[in-house]
Amino acid sequence: MHKRVLGNSGLEVSALGLGCMGLSHGYGQPVRKADGIALLRAAFERGVTFFDTAEVYGPFTDEELLGEALEPIREQVVIATKFGFLNADGRQGVDSRPQTIRAVAEASLKRLRTDRIDLFYQHRVDPAVPMEEVAGTVRELIAEGKVKHFGLSEAGVDSIRRAHAVQPVAALQSEYSLWWREPEQDILPLLEELGIGFVPFSPLGRGFLTGAMDAGTTFDASDFRNSLPRFSEESRRANAGLLEVIGALADAKGVSRAQIALAWLLARKPWIVPIPGTTKLHRLEENIGAAAVRLDAQDMAGITAALDAISVVGARYPAQLQSTTGR
Repeated sequence: MHKRVLGNSGLEVSALGLGCMGLSHGYGQPVRKADGIALLRAAFERGVTFFDTAEVYGPFTDEELLGEALEPIREQVVIATKFGFLNADGRQGVDSRPQTIRAVAEASLKRLRTDRIDLFYQHRVDPAVPMEEVAGTVRELIAEGKVKHFGLSEAGVDSIRRAHAVQPVAALQSEYSLWWREPEQDILPLLEELGIGFVPFSPLGRGFLTGAMDAGTTFDASDFRNSLPRFSEESRRANAGLLEVIGALADAKGVSRAQIALAWLLARKPWIVPIPGTTKLHRLEENIGAAAVRLDAQDMAGITAALDAISVVGARYPAQLQSTTGR
């Protein structure tokens, strides 16, 4: 797989990374450890060098899984993890106090079996802690060699500017896909201005854009999509038209819906690196295949016109979670 550099940071990664949350957290029952290790190593063997996790995934078990799986190839991969939730529990709110950031870094280093974190994201902005303090703390960790690059997740324009003024931000990680295009309004222009890379999570719309689910699909009781308005039965039925459009584009190119969705993101900017997640080898291989799909200017214009004619139904988060993003 070809490589990309995240903005002006010099951090080179595979054009597609692997979002690892679903191996341990969020989408039903965690995978067996042996299966998770096998999938992570299969990703590397197929060219993936960028792996994304967080202490809150599990909590803790996802970092432990990556630590064991990637230890033999540690010098050949880039590992991103995150701090910023109180007691590693998203339900308890945010916590980016300097002492918490340092404690999370030390614990993550142990779980990941490494001496440095390649990319350390603030998972969500903490209104109680000035962004300058957050960026300053990560700057100190970089000076100490424990962290290589600083990142933000779901941050807004003001937070990004304030952080970047203290410690250059290598990458912003936020949701971006064919059915969530809000970053195009203010975020993408800002990232281009400042030379910051963009790492879209949920680039396949948490599975919806693959066409593998419909209005009648049911989820495991522990699957957090049960709480997302966009995944209500009514919303999935209303959004079926989007799948028809993506399906027509995919059929015309002789590729899958997932590959169109990922290829579209890759074609948007050369400093965009999507991180689709999966627990299945055949889906991993399908996603990796998207790196070879080429969309020209005419293709992109056609996709934009088709998307502009569609109104996606349903909020991406419930109100209490939505209020923590874009700050």
